[in-house]
Formats: sequence, structure tokens, C-alpha cells
Amino acid sequence: MTLRPEEDFNTLPPSQDPEPDEGQRLPPRRAWDVLRNLGPGLIIAGSIVGSGELIATTKTGAQAGIALLWLIIIGCVIKVFVQIELGRFTISKGESTLAAMDQVPGPRLVVNWLVWYWLAMMIASMGQLGGIAGGVGQALAISYPITGDYAAAIRTPSNSELKRFVRWDDDAKNGGVELAKLSPAEQKRIQRGHAIVGQAIADLGEEGEVLLERVRKQEKIEDPVTSDDRIYAAMIAVATAFMLYWGRYNLIQNLSTVLVVAFTFITLGNVVALQMTREFSISLQDFWHGLSFSLPSRESGIDPVVTALATFGIIGVGATELIAYPYWCLEKGYARYAGRDDGSEAWLQRARGWIRVMHVDAFASLIVYTVATLAFFLMGVAVLFNEGRDPDGMRMVSTLATAYVPIFGEYARWLFLGGAFAVLYSTFLVANAGHARTVVDALKLTGVIDRHSEDVHRRALNWVSFAFPLVCLLMLLGLGENPVKLILWSGVMQAVMLPMLAGAALYFRYTKTDRRLRGPWWWDVLLIISSLGMLLAGGWLIYSKVA
Repeated sequence: MTLRPEEDFNTLPPSQDPEPDEGQRLPPRRAWDVLRNLGPGLIIAGSIVGSGELIATTKTGAQAGIALLWLIIIGCVIKVFVQIELGRFTISKGESTLAAMDQVPGPRLVVNWLVWYWLAMMIASMGQLGGIAGGVGQALAISYPITGDYAAAIRTPSNSELKRFVRWDDDAKNGGVELAKLSPAEQKRIQRGHAIVGQAIADLGEEGEVLLERVRKQEKIEDPVTSDDRIYAAMIAVATAFMLYWGRYNLIQNLSTVLVVAFTFITLGNVVALQMTREFSISLQDFWHGLSFSLPSRESGIDPVVTALATFGIIGVGATELIAYPYWCLEKGYARYAGRDDGSEAWLQRARGWIRVMHVDAFASLIVYTVATLAFFLMGVAVLFNEGRDPDGMRMVSTLATAYVPIFGEYARWLFLGGAFAVLYSTFLVANAGHARTVVDALKLTGVIDRHSEDVHRRALNWVSFAFPLVCLLMLLGLGENPVKLILWSGVMQAVMLPMLAGAALYFRYTKTDRRLRGPWWWDVLLIISSLGMLLAGGWLIYSKVA
């Protein structure tokens, strides 16, 4: 199938288009001036530190322990090379990500096959954002109950927690035969979790005994449908819709940065303080084990490897962030500052300079989200794994909050809930803003709206930005799904798309990008390793789901 003429792929509004030469700027050379021109990476970090770090990464640590530390580190670091390659293409060609993806060889139906898969992934991602809105609603429903139904409901252990309690309670009555087969460390972990659930059951009195009896009869204990968390989720979605309708680049950049940095520092402090305790510290031997490329065992029907691979899709720069990053680079002005490619030496120097700025921006965000990811993962290992707890369902936020209790005691709830609101809301805000930009671009690619009208672009962006948070809310309420499942399902879709984006980045580098902008040979090696890693992770996840 032949491609359309290359010039037809330009979908940028005049404010971002490098074609008019009046937007050109010389790239900064002094360190301070470079720092002043950073921003897209901070927005991406604001999008990442939420569903990926706070929820999925902590859940992986809670399920797998330290064993998958190596995968978490690789998941953060490996994708930045593809991120930069996509940014390089956008700055040098002045084309958006979807316009670039539309040029990848393959079947077409109005647009390229890769754009169609992006659409499917984006729909799943909106379910993820619905789950995040649900998480924000949970945090607020605990902090400021309206009817009190949600706060009352989470005091009852979940069906899976009750089943595990009954299993080990019955084993204890039989002399602890099954428990004795486990290692001392595993025995201690199970006993901690058993005691926590046992206390919750005791607090329920007769109701707790009735629940245990029902579980022994193999009845499934369904979670009730509560209103407080949904009311708050709706309020957040409506408020975000109006904020994005009127908001602009600087508002999103500044708000996401403040929200994420504050809670990340709190979490780092919590992890350091946990290392000072005897009960929750992680030994040097454990760290070495986590870096040994080992895999955890599957226990009680939970496969931590599948959770980790889904997490791989959304930690660091996930597929949605890889696609969104060049749009933020365009909005920041990098491509416009470099100007159109006229083949001159002046253009080459400007393009090299602004690509260097983009490199600094991407690696600065890499440091931020890698540190945050490791902090959340180690917190999940140190507390939740050691207590046999797994954040899930309507108890997602309340379970995550327990990871702060050993250090912050009675203040943990308020500290965590405020921080959880910050990072979850930051993700909800930034990801919706990113989706709005990609969808408006898709409307241009398909010919639904004018490609180059500034007025049409702004009006479409405003209305799509307004609609998206409300659609995410409808998906949460309509699907009635567990927020964690919605987030991990989106992670699966993103993990599958990662090798596609890696292949596209390689295609752009070797067929589209000016040879003079490619950089040294060792960058090719790192990009190929990055692409192979994404292919392996995506393929492994597909196999684990199908097998």
C-alpha cells in the first residue's frame, strides 16, 4: 500500500508549526537557560507518578516482594531511548506523533493500522483514568465522608482476604501442617497478614463470624456498591473538565509538578525511615536477590509476573506517554524554535540545539519517575508484602495507606490520603490533557476537522478536553469495575503497543530522520536494546495471558 505525499502528514496549527520562519530561536547554551526551557518531561512525570507508581508498582511489590526489583528498574530506564527518538523526529520534521505513526508501512483504512491500535489502547486508557478517578474518590470518601457508606464498607475484609484467613485458620486448627512447609520468613509474613485480618473480623463481632461461616461454605462475599466514592469521583471529573477547558500548557505543567514532587518526597522519607526499623527494613542480601533476574512463585491464584508485566506497560514512560511526549514538545515550542528543514547549516545547528534541550528534559524526567517508582515499589515490599496485603478493589486506597502506618502512625491516614489525592489527580489531569491533544490530531488526520486552522484547533481542543474527564467517569460508573483492574488492563494494552512504538522509532530513525541529527553509534545500540526489551515484555505478556 503506497503512502500519501509526505507533506499531507503535517497537522500542526500555526502556533506550533515550524513552517513560518518567524518562530525560530537560537537554542540555549548556558545550563540555567537550558533548565528554563524544560517542561514536557515534567508534565509526563506528572502523568506517570499515579496509576503506575502509586498503584501498579506498589501492588507489584505487595505481590512479588523484592524479586522483581530488576524488572521495575528496567521498565523505567529502557523506554527513554524510544521517547527521545520520537521527540527527535517531531522536532526535526515538525510532525506530531500520530502523523508520524500514519507513515509507518502497513495496511491502511483511512489511516494506518498503528493509528487504529492507538485508538483501541486509548479507549482502554480512558478506563484506566476512570479507575484513577475512582481512586481519588476513595481517598476523599475516607477523609470526608458524606453518607459514610464507603468508610463503613471498607472495614469489612475483602472476599480474597477472608478466603486466605479461613485457609490458614483451618490449617492452624490442624496443627499448622501447611504453614510448616514454608520458610520462616514466609511463615512470619503470613502470620502478620493473618493477625491483621483477624483483628478486622474481631472488630465486626457477630457479623465477622457470619462472614467466616459463609466463606467456609464457599459463598462469595460481594463488595457493596457505595455512593460516597462515586460522588467524589463525579465531582473531580466535572471540576477537571472545566479546568482543562480553560487551562493552558503552563497551568498543567506547574500544577502537575507541585502535586507530584510533594508526595514523592514524603514517600522517599517514608522508605528511608522504614530502613531504620528492624521489622520493615530490606537487607542488602534482599536487594541483591531483587537484582538477580529471578521470578517470584505464583501463590493463591495470584500471578505477580503478570501484574509486573502490566505494570511494565505503564511505569516510566508508558505507551500513552511515549505518544503524548512529542505533543508537549510541540506545545513548548521546540519544533517551531528549530524552524523548518531547509537543509541549511543554520537549521541544522538550531535543530541539534533544541534536540539537546529535549534530551536533558527527557533524562531529567527519567530521574524523577525512576526515583519515585523505586520508592513506591520498596514501600510495597517493606510493608504490604511483609504483611501479606494486596491493594485491590474498593480497598485499594485504604490498603495502600497502611504502608505509611509503621512510620507516621496515626498521622499516616491523612498524610497518605492527601498525597494520594495529589498524585492520582495529577495523573487524571495530565493524561486527559494528553489524550485530548492526540484525539484532536486524529480528527485532523481523518479529515474530520481542518488541519491547519488555529481557531478550529483551539475550539476542538477545548471541547475534547472538557468531554474526556466526563467520559472517563462514565466508564468507571458504567463498567462498575475494580479500579485496579481497569488500571492494569490499560497496562496490558500499553505493554502490547510498546514494541510497535519501538519499531516505529527505528523506522523513523533509519528512513526519515536527517542523518546529521542521528547522533553517535552507541545511541543506535541503546535504541535497539530498548526496542528488543519492549518486544520481549510485550510478547511475554501476550503469552502469559493466552497460555
